Amino acid sequence: MKPRFSHNVYFLARYSHLRRFHHSHRRTFSSFLNNIRANYYGTHASSLGGSSGAGGGGGGTGDSKGNAFLLPGATMATILMLGALHARRLYEDKKIEEKRERGIELEFHPDVKASFLGVLPLRSISRAWGSLMSLEIPVWMRPYAYKAWARAFHSNLEEAALPLKEYASLQDFFVRSLKEGCRPIDPDPCCLVSPVDGTILRFGELKGSRGMIEQVKGHSYSVPALLGNNSLLPMEPEGKDESEEEAVGDKSDKSWLRVSLASPKLRENISASPMKGLYYCVIYLRPGDYHRIHSPVDWNAMVRRHFAGRLFPVNERATRTIRNLYVENERVVLEGIWKEGFMALAAVGATNIGSIELFIEPELRTNKPKKKLFPTEPPEERVYDPEGLGLKLEKGKEVGVFNMGSTVVLVFQAPTANSPEGSSSSSDYRFCVKQGDRVRVGQALGRWNEE
Repeated sequence: MKPRFSHNVYFLARYSHLRRFHHSHRRTFSSFLNNIRANYYGTHASSLGGSSGAGGGGGGTGDSKGNAFLLPGATMATILMLGALHARRLYEDKKIEEKRERGIELEFHPDVKASFLGVLPLRSISRAWGSLMSLEIPVWMRPYAYKAWARAFHSNLEEAALPLKEYASLQDFFVRSLKEGCRPIDPDPCCLVSPVDGTILRFGELKGSRGMIEQVKGHSYSVPALLGNNSLLPMEPEGKDESEEEAVGDKSDKSWLRVSLASPKLRENISASPMKGLYYCVIYLRPGDYHRIHSPVDWNAMVRRHFAGRLFPVNERATRTIRNLYVENERVVLEGIWKEGFMALAAVGATNIGSIELFIEPELRTNKPKKKLFPTEPPEERVYDPEGLGLKLEKGKEVGVFNMGSTVVLVFQAPTANSPEGSSSSSDYRFCVKQGDRVRVGQALGRWNEE
C-alpha cells in the first residue's frame, strides 16, 4: 500500500530545507553587519591609545556588549531608495543621450505621469521626506551612507568641510559647506558669476511681448509670472514713440524702482515688453550637487517674495511634461539692484525639498502646511528697506541653501549699447557658457567690457 501523505511529507521536507537556507543567509547578513560594527569600534578603541587600564578595559568590554546593534528602518529605506534612484537616473540619462547623439531636440509633450503628479499631495510627501532625512544616522554607518550617495549622484566628498562622521543626518550632509578655496570667485569686476553648482538649461536676452523664457522647445513661461505681478522688472509699454523714449531717458536710471516700490499696482494689466539689456539664465541643480546659493554680483536685495505653490519635480523629464513648471512650483524670489540695474534671483523648490532657507532671513519658513490643496493666495512679500537701500550682498557670499537639488533662475540687466538691431558693441554683455555646460559657484557666466 502506498503512503497517503508521501507528497505532503516531501513538500514539508523541501520547505524545511528552504527555511534552513533562509536562516543561514540571515545569520550571514547579521555577521557581515556585526563585522562592520566590530571593525569600527575596534578602530575607534585603538585611536584612544589604550589610555585605560585593565579595569577600564573590562568596563569598556561590558559597555560594548550592552550596546545592542540596531539598524534603523529609515536608514535601510534610504539606502534602498538611493539604489532605485541611481538605476532610474542611469536609464533616463542613457535614453536622453541617445536622442541628443541623433540630433533630436526634446519637445514639450504632456503625459499621464504629469497629470497624475497633479493630484498627489507632493507638499505633504516632501515634508515627510524632509523629516525622514533629518533622522540621525548611527555614527559608524555615516561614512557608508554618504559614500553610497556620492557614488549614486557623483558628489565630491573630498570638498566637504567636515569629516563624514560629523554630519548627523542626510539633511546635514545635503547642505554641507565646502573647504575654503574649493569655489574661487572670478575677480573680474566686469563679469557675473554662477550662484550655484549645476547645469545650464537656458540663457539669453529677454525679447518680445511679456518677456518669455523657453522652458523647453514648444513651451515658454512669462518672467513677470515667475517673479510676481508686483515685480520690479523694468518693462516698457508696447508701441511707445520716440518722444516718450527720450522723455524716459531724461529720468534717473533707477526711476522705475521708485515707481515700483511706491505704486506697484500701476504696473499691472499693462501690455509691456522688457527693456533692452535684460538677460536670463536657468541653472538646474542635481541631487548630488553642492546645494548652497551664493551671490552672483555685488548688489542690494530690496524685496523678497515667497510663492507657496506646488512641489513638482524639476528634472529634465518634468520640464518636458509639466506646463509652467517654474511658475507653478513653490519658490523664493529676491529682487534688487546692482551697478548695471535690475537683478532678480528665483530659487525654485521641487519634490522632496523640505525647505528653501535664506541666510539673510533665517525666520523664513517654506513648504508650510496649507489648509487648501491648491493655494491661490498672493505671495508673501517683505520689503527689506522701504527707503531704497536694501540688504547689501557681496559677490560670492552665501545667500541661501536648498535642502536637495532644484533650480535657480537669474534675471538681470547688463550693459547693452544702443546699437542698431542685429549689431553689437564691444561693451555688450556676452554669455561665456553654452547650453548643457556644467558650472560651479564663482565661475563666470558672462562678461562685458567697460568703454
